[in-house]
Amino acid sequence: MNLLFVADPLESFKVFKDTTFAMMREAQRRGHFVATCEPQDVMWQRGARVTAHVRDIVLTGRPDAWFGVRQARTVALTDFDAIVMRKDPPFDSEYFYATHLLAQAERDGARVFNKPGALRDHPEKLAIMEFPQFIGPTLVTRDEVDIKRFHVEHGDIILKPLDGMGGMGIFRVGPDGLNLGAIIETLNRHGAQSLMVQKFLPEIVDGDKRILVIGGKPVPYCLARIPQGGEVRGNLAAGGKGVAQPLSERDRLIAESIGPILHGRGLLLIGLDVIGDSLTEINVTSPTCFQEIFDQTGFDVAAMFMDALERAVRG
Repeated sequence: MNLLFVADPLESFKVFKDTTFAMMREAQRRGHFVATCEPQDVMWQRGARVTAHVRDIVLTGRPDAWFGVRQARTVALTDFDAIVMRKDPPFDSEYFYATHLLAQAERDGARVFNKPGALRDHPEKLAIMEFPQFIGPTLVTRDEVDIKRFHVEHGDIILKPLDGMGGMGIFRVGPDGLNLGAIIETLNRHGAQSLMVQKFLPEIVDGDKRILVIGGKPVPYCLARIPQGGEVRGNLAAGGKGVAQPLSERDRLIAESIGPILHGRGLLLIGLDVIGDSLTEINVTSPTCFQEIFDQTGFDVAAMFMDALERAVRG
């Protein structure tokens, strides 16, 4: 297959843990051709198909210079067998516009994974609200009074922006309510921006579990991201320690309930975040942890993903 990965700059990849790199490596191992571009390289001109300025690359196996460029060219996205959208959040206006360009490429006949419309329809924090049976007490609002009422009811809460990633902008407020007003003002920008408020889950000490679901089926291992050094955030980007472990019965129930629904909507790969028994986020843009799970368990998540991608392309 000819594959195009729409991603962040290749020069920024940390290849020892990057999931997009693991996908590319497995694709090349299978004999597929790999091309890359960034969202700003995608172009749509009147009366023409959506095109992109891409680089055809080869993976070298060298950590210091992990890819080489065979050629740079401008090509219609329909010339690829599959386009894998792997741009990291934030889901800002430019990401939104990129999904529209990719949706037009789909109308031209391109195959895009995850489906651009599904990326727009499933904001990573809001998406959990569709599945109340799996989540803890949660409120989405921009209203200070609502947030303070929620705090009085639940005592120990977490506040976070809807567009954050990697643990960015997450605050915990205990029963004393210390700094709650200032935190609300910071996150909701004096009422201009919505945020998510959740009851604090003490099970975070055992890790914020990332459960990967590929083609509607869960990977049998999750990565528990355990907070370190007094942090309440388990995110690896915030210094959390990743520990791979088999799925619990509850983990599997959540994944097997949600996975097929979202796969049916065009989401080939999702990452469910679970603390204790509660779903806290559904990651759809660029779920990670392939390499950490493989390194600790030997389960080849990239191979499972590529199997699912090949099946999807064959139709």
